[in-house]
Amino acid sequence: MIDSLSVAQARRISLAAQGFLDPAPGGAVDRRHLRRVLGRLGLLQMDSVNVLQRAHYLPLYSRLGPYSTALLDRAAYQRDRELFEYWGHEASLLPVDLHPYLRWRMAEQHSWGGVTRLARDRPGLIDWVRDEVTERGPLTAAEIEADVPRRTDQWGWNWSDAKTALEWLFWRGEVLVSRRNTSFARVYDIPERILPRAVLDAPTPEPADAYRELVRRSAISLGVAAETDLRDYFRLPLLPARVAVADLVEAGELIPVSVAGWKVPAYLHRDARLPRWIRASTLVSPFDPVVWKRDRTERLFDFTYRIEIYTPAAQRVYGYYVLPFLLGDRLVARVDLKADRVASVLRVPAAWAEPKAPPETAAALAAELHRLAGWLGLSEVAAPERGDLAGPLWAELAEEPASDAGVG
Repeated sequence: MIDSLSVAQARRISLAAQGFLDPAPGGAVDRRHLRRVLGRLGLLQMDSVNVLQRAHYLPLYSRLGPYSTALLDRAAYQRDRELFEYWGHEASLLPVDLHPYLRWRMAEQHSWGGVTRLARDRPGLIDWVRDEVTERGPLTAAEIEADVPRRTDQWGWNWSDAKTALEWLFWRGEVLVSRRNTSFARVYDIPERILPRAVLDAPTPEPADAYRELVRRSAISLGVAAETDLRDYFRLPLLPARVAVADLVEAGELIPVSVAGWKVPAYLHRDARLPRWIRASTLVSPFDPVVWKRDRTERLFDFTYRIEIYTPAAQRVYGYYVLPFLLGDRLVARVDLKADRVASVLRVPAAWAEPKAPPETAAALAAELHRLAGWLGLSEVAAPERGDLAGPLWAELAEEPASDAGVG
């Protein structure tokens, strides 16, 4: 029985659980590879920023290499879909079989944007928005809001109230996302036209059973984790998650362990693998599960990471959209990136090495940047503009042949 781990062991366990030990696809990436990664991660976080690539596409690239994003789009938005949008770890793509285990969240009161007030004070608006989607869906929020002005005099509704009503219905699971349009706006429809019949008909678990299943999946995806990590993966409430952790320990699914240097107890999933090495060489998204919980990233990698999108430009330390570079089992560098699609150039505003980055960091990162550019359909990688890795990286980029990796 393992009862203690070094940080290096915990790091390798976590990366293996996240799919970085799995063999790379031998040929074209297909639905089987997609399912394998989704089985590891459990969900894909979404974000609207598109300075490089939409957030939900990047974790698959980090684990599979170049692939066609249409593969994920089909799984999420076409017939026989395997994923649906809802609140998992923030806005997420989730396996459809998780829908019953998230119904407790759909049943909760939600106070964002005054939705509780709206539900109490203007139920007629909510009923009207629901009916609009039922009768005319799929619809975007803009299409629904376009009908609000003609009702304003009669009902006292306005644009923002209609949008809030739609978000409340989405939180409640009464409308879901049929697809995304070309502007990445949600196109809403009723669950009966989105989810498989078997999912709709599945019984709703008791909340305690749902919390236990979500903590179980978090533990599988993390490998080894503190209680706060397990709770954060699906953003679970503290006390029910703590009970679920205790239940899984009693059942033998979670094994209490200590990790050197951690100030909190840890839990090892009984099926977690401890590999001798991880041989990754890839960039990871700011919204990748490897780094989305910042204090866990510090505990595992000694890597302090903050996304600076919302930081004023003059106050940014590393850049606007900065991706960590995973080499082996360490985060050894970070690079600010922008896809200039008009010029077909992957721009590198800044590149920084970590204090203990190995000598091969610049060469490995240069190869990865060319691979990423090829996947994004960009023909060139621009010289880094600043950062302590800028000079060595540019020397390697200049020698590296243009990538023809394209889509796997």
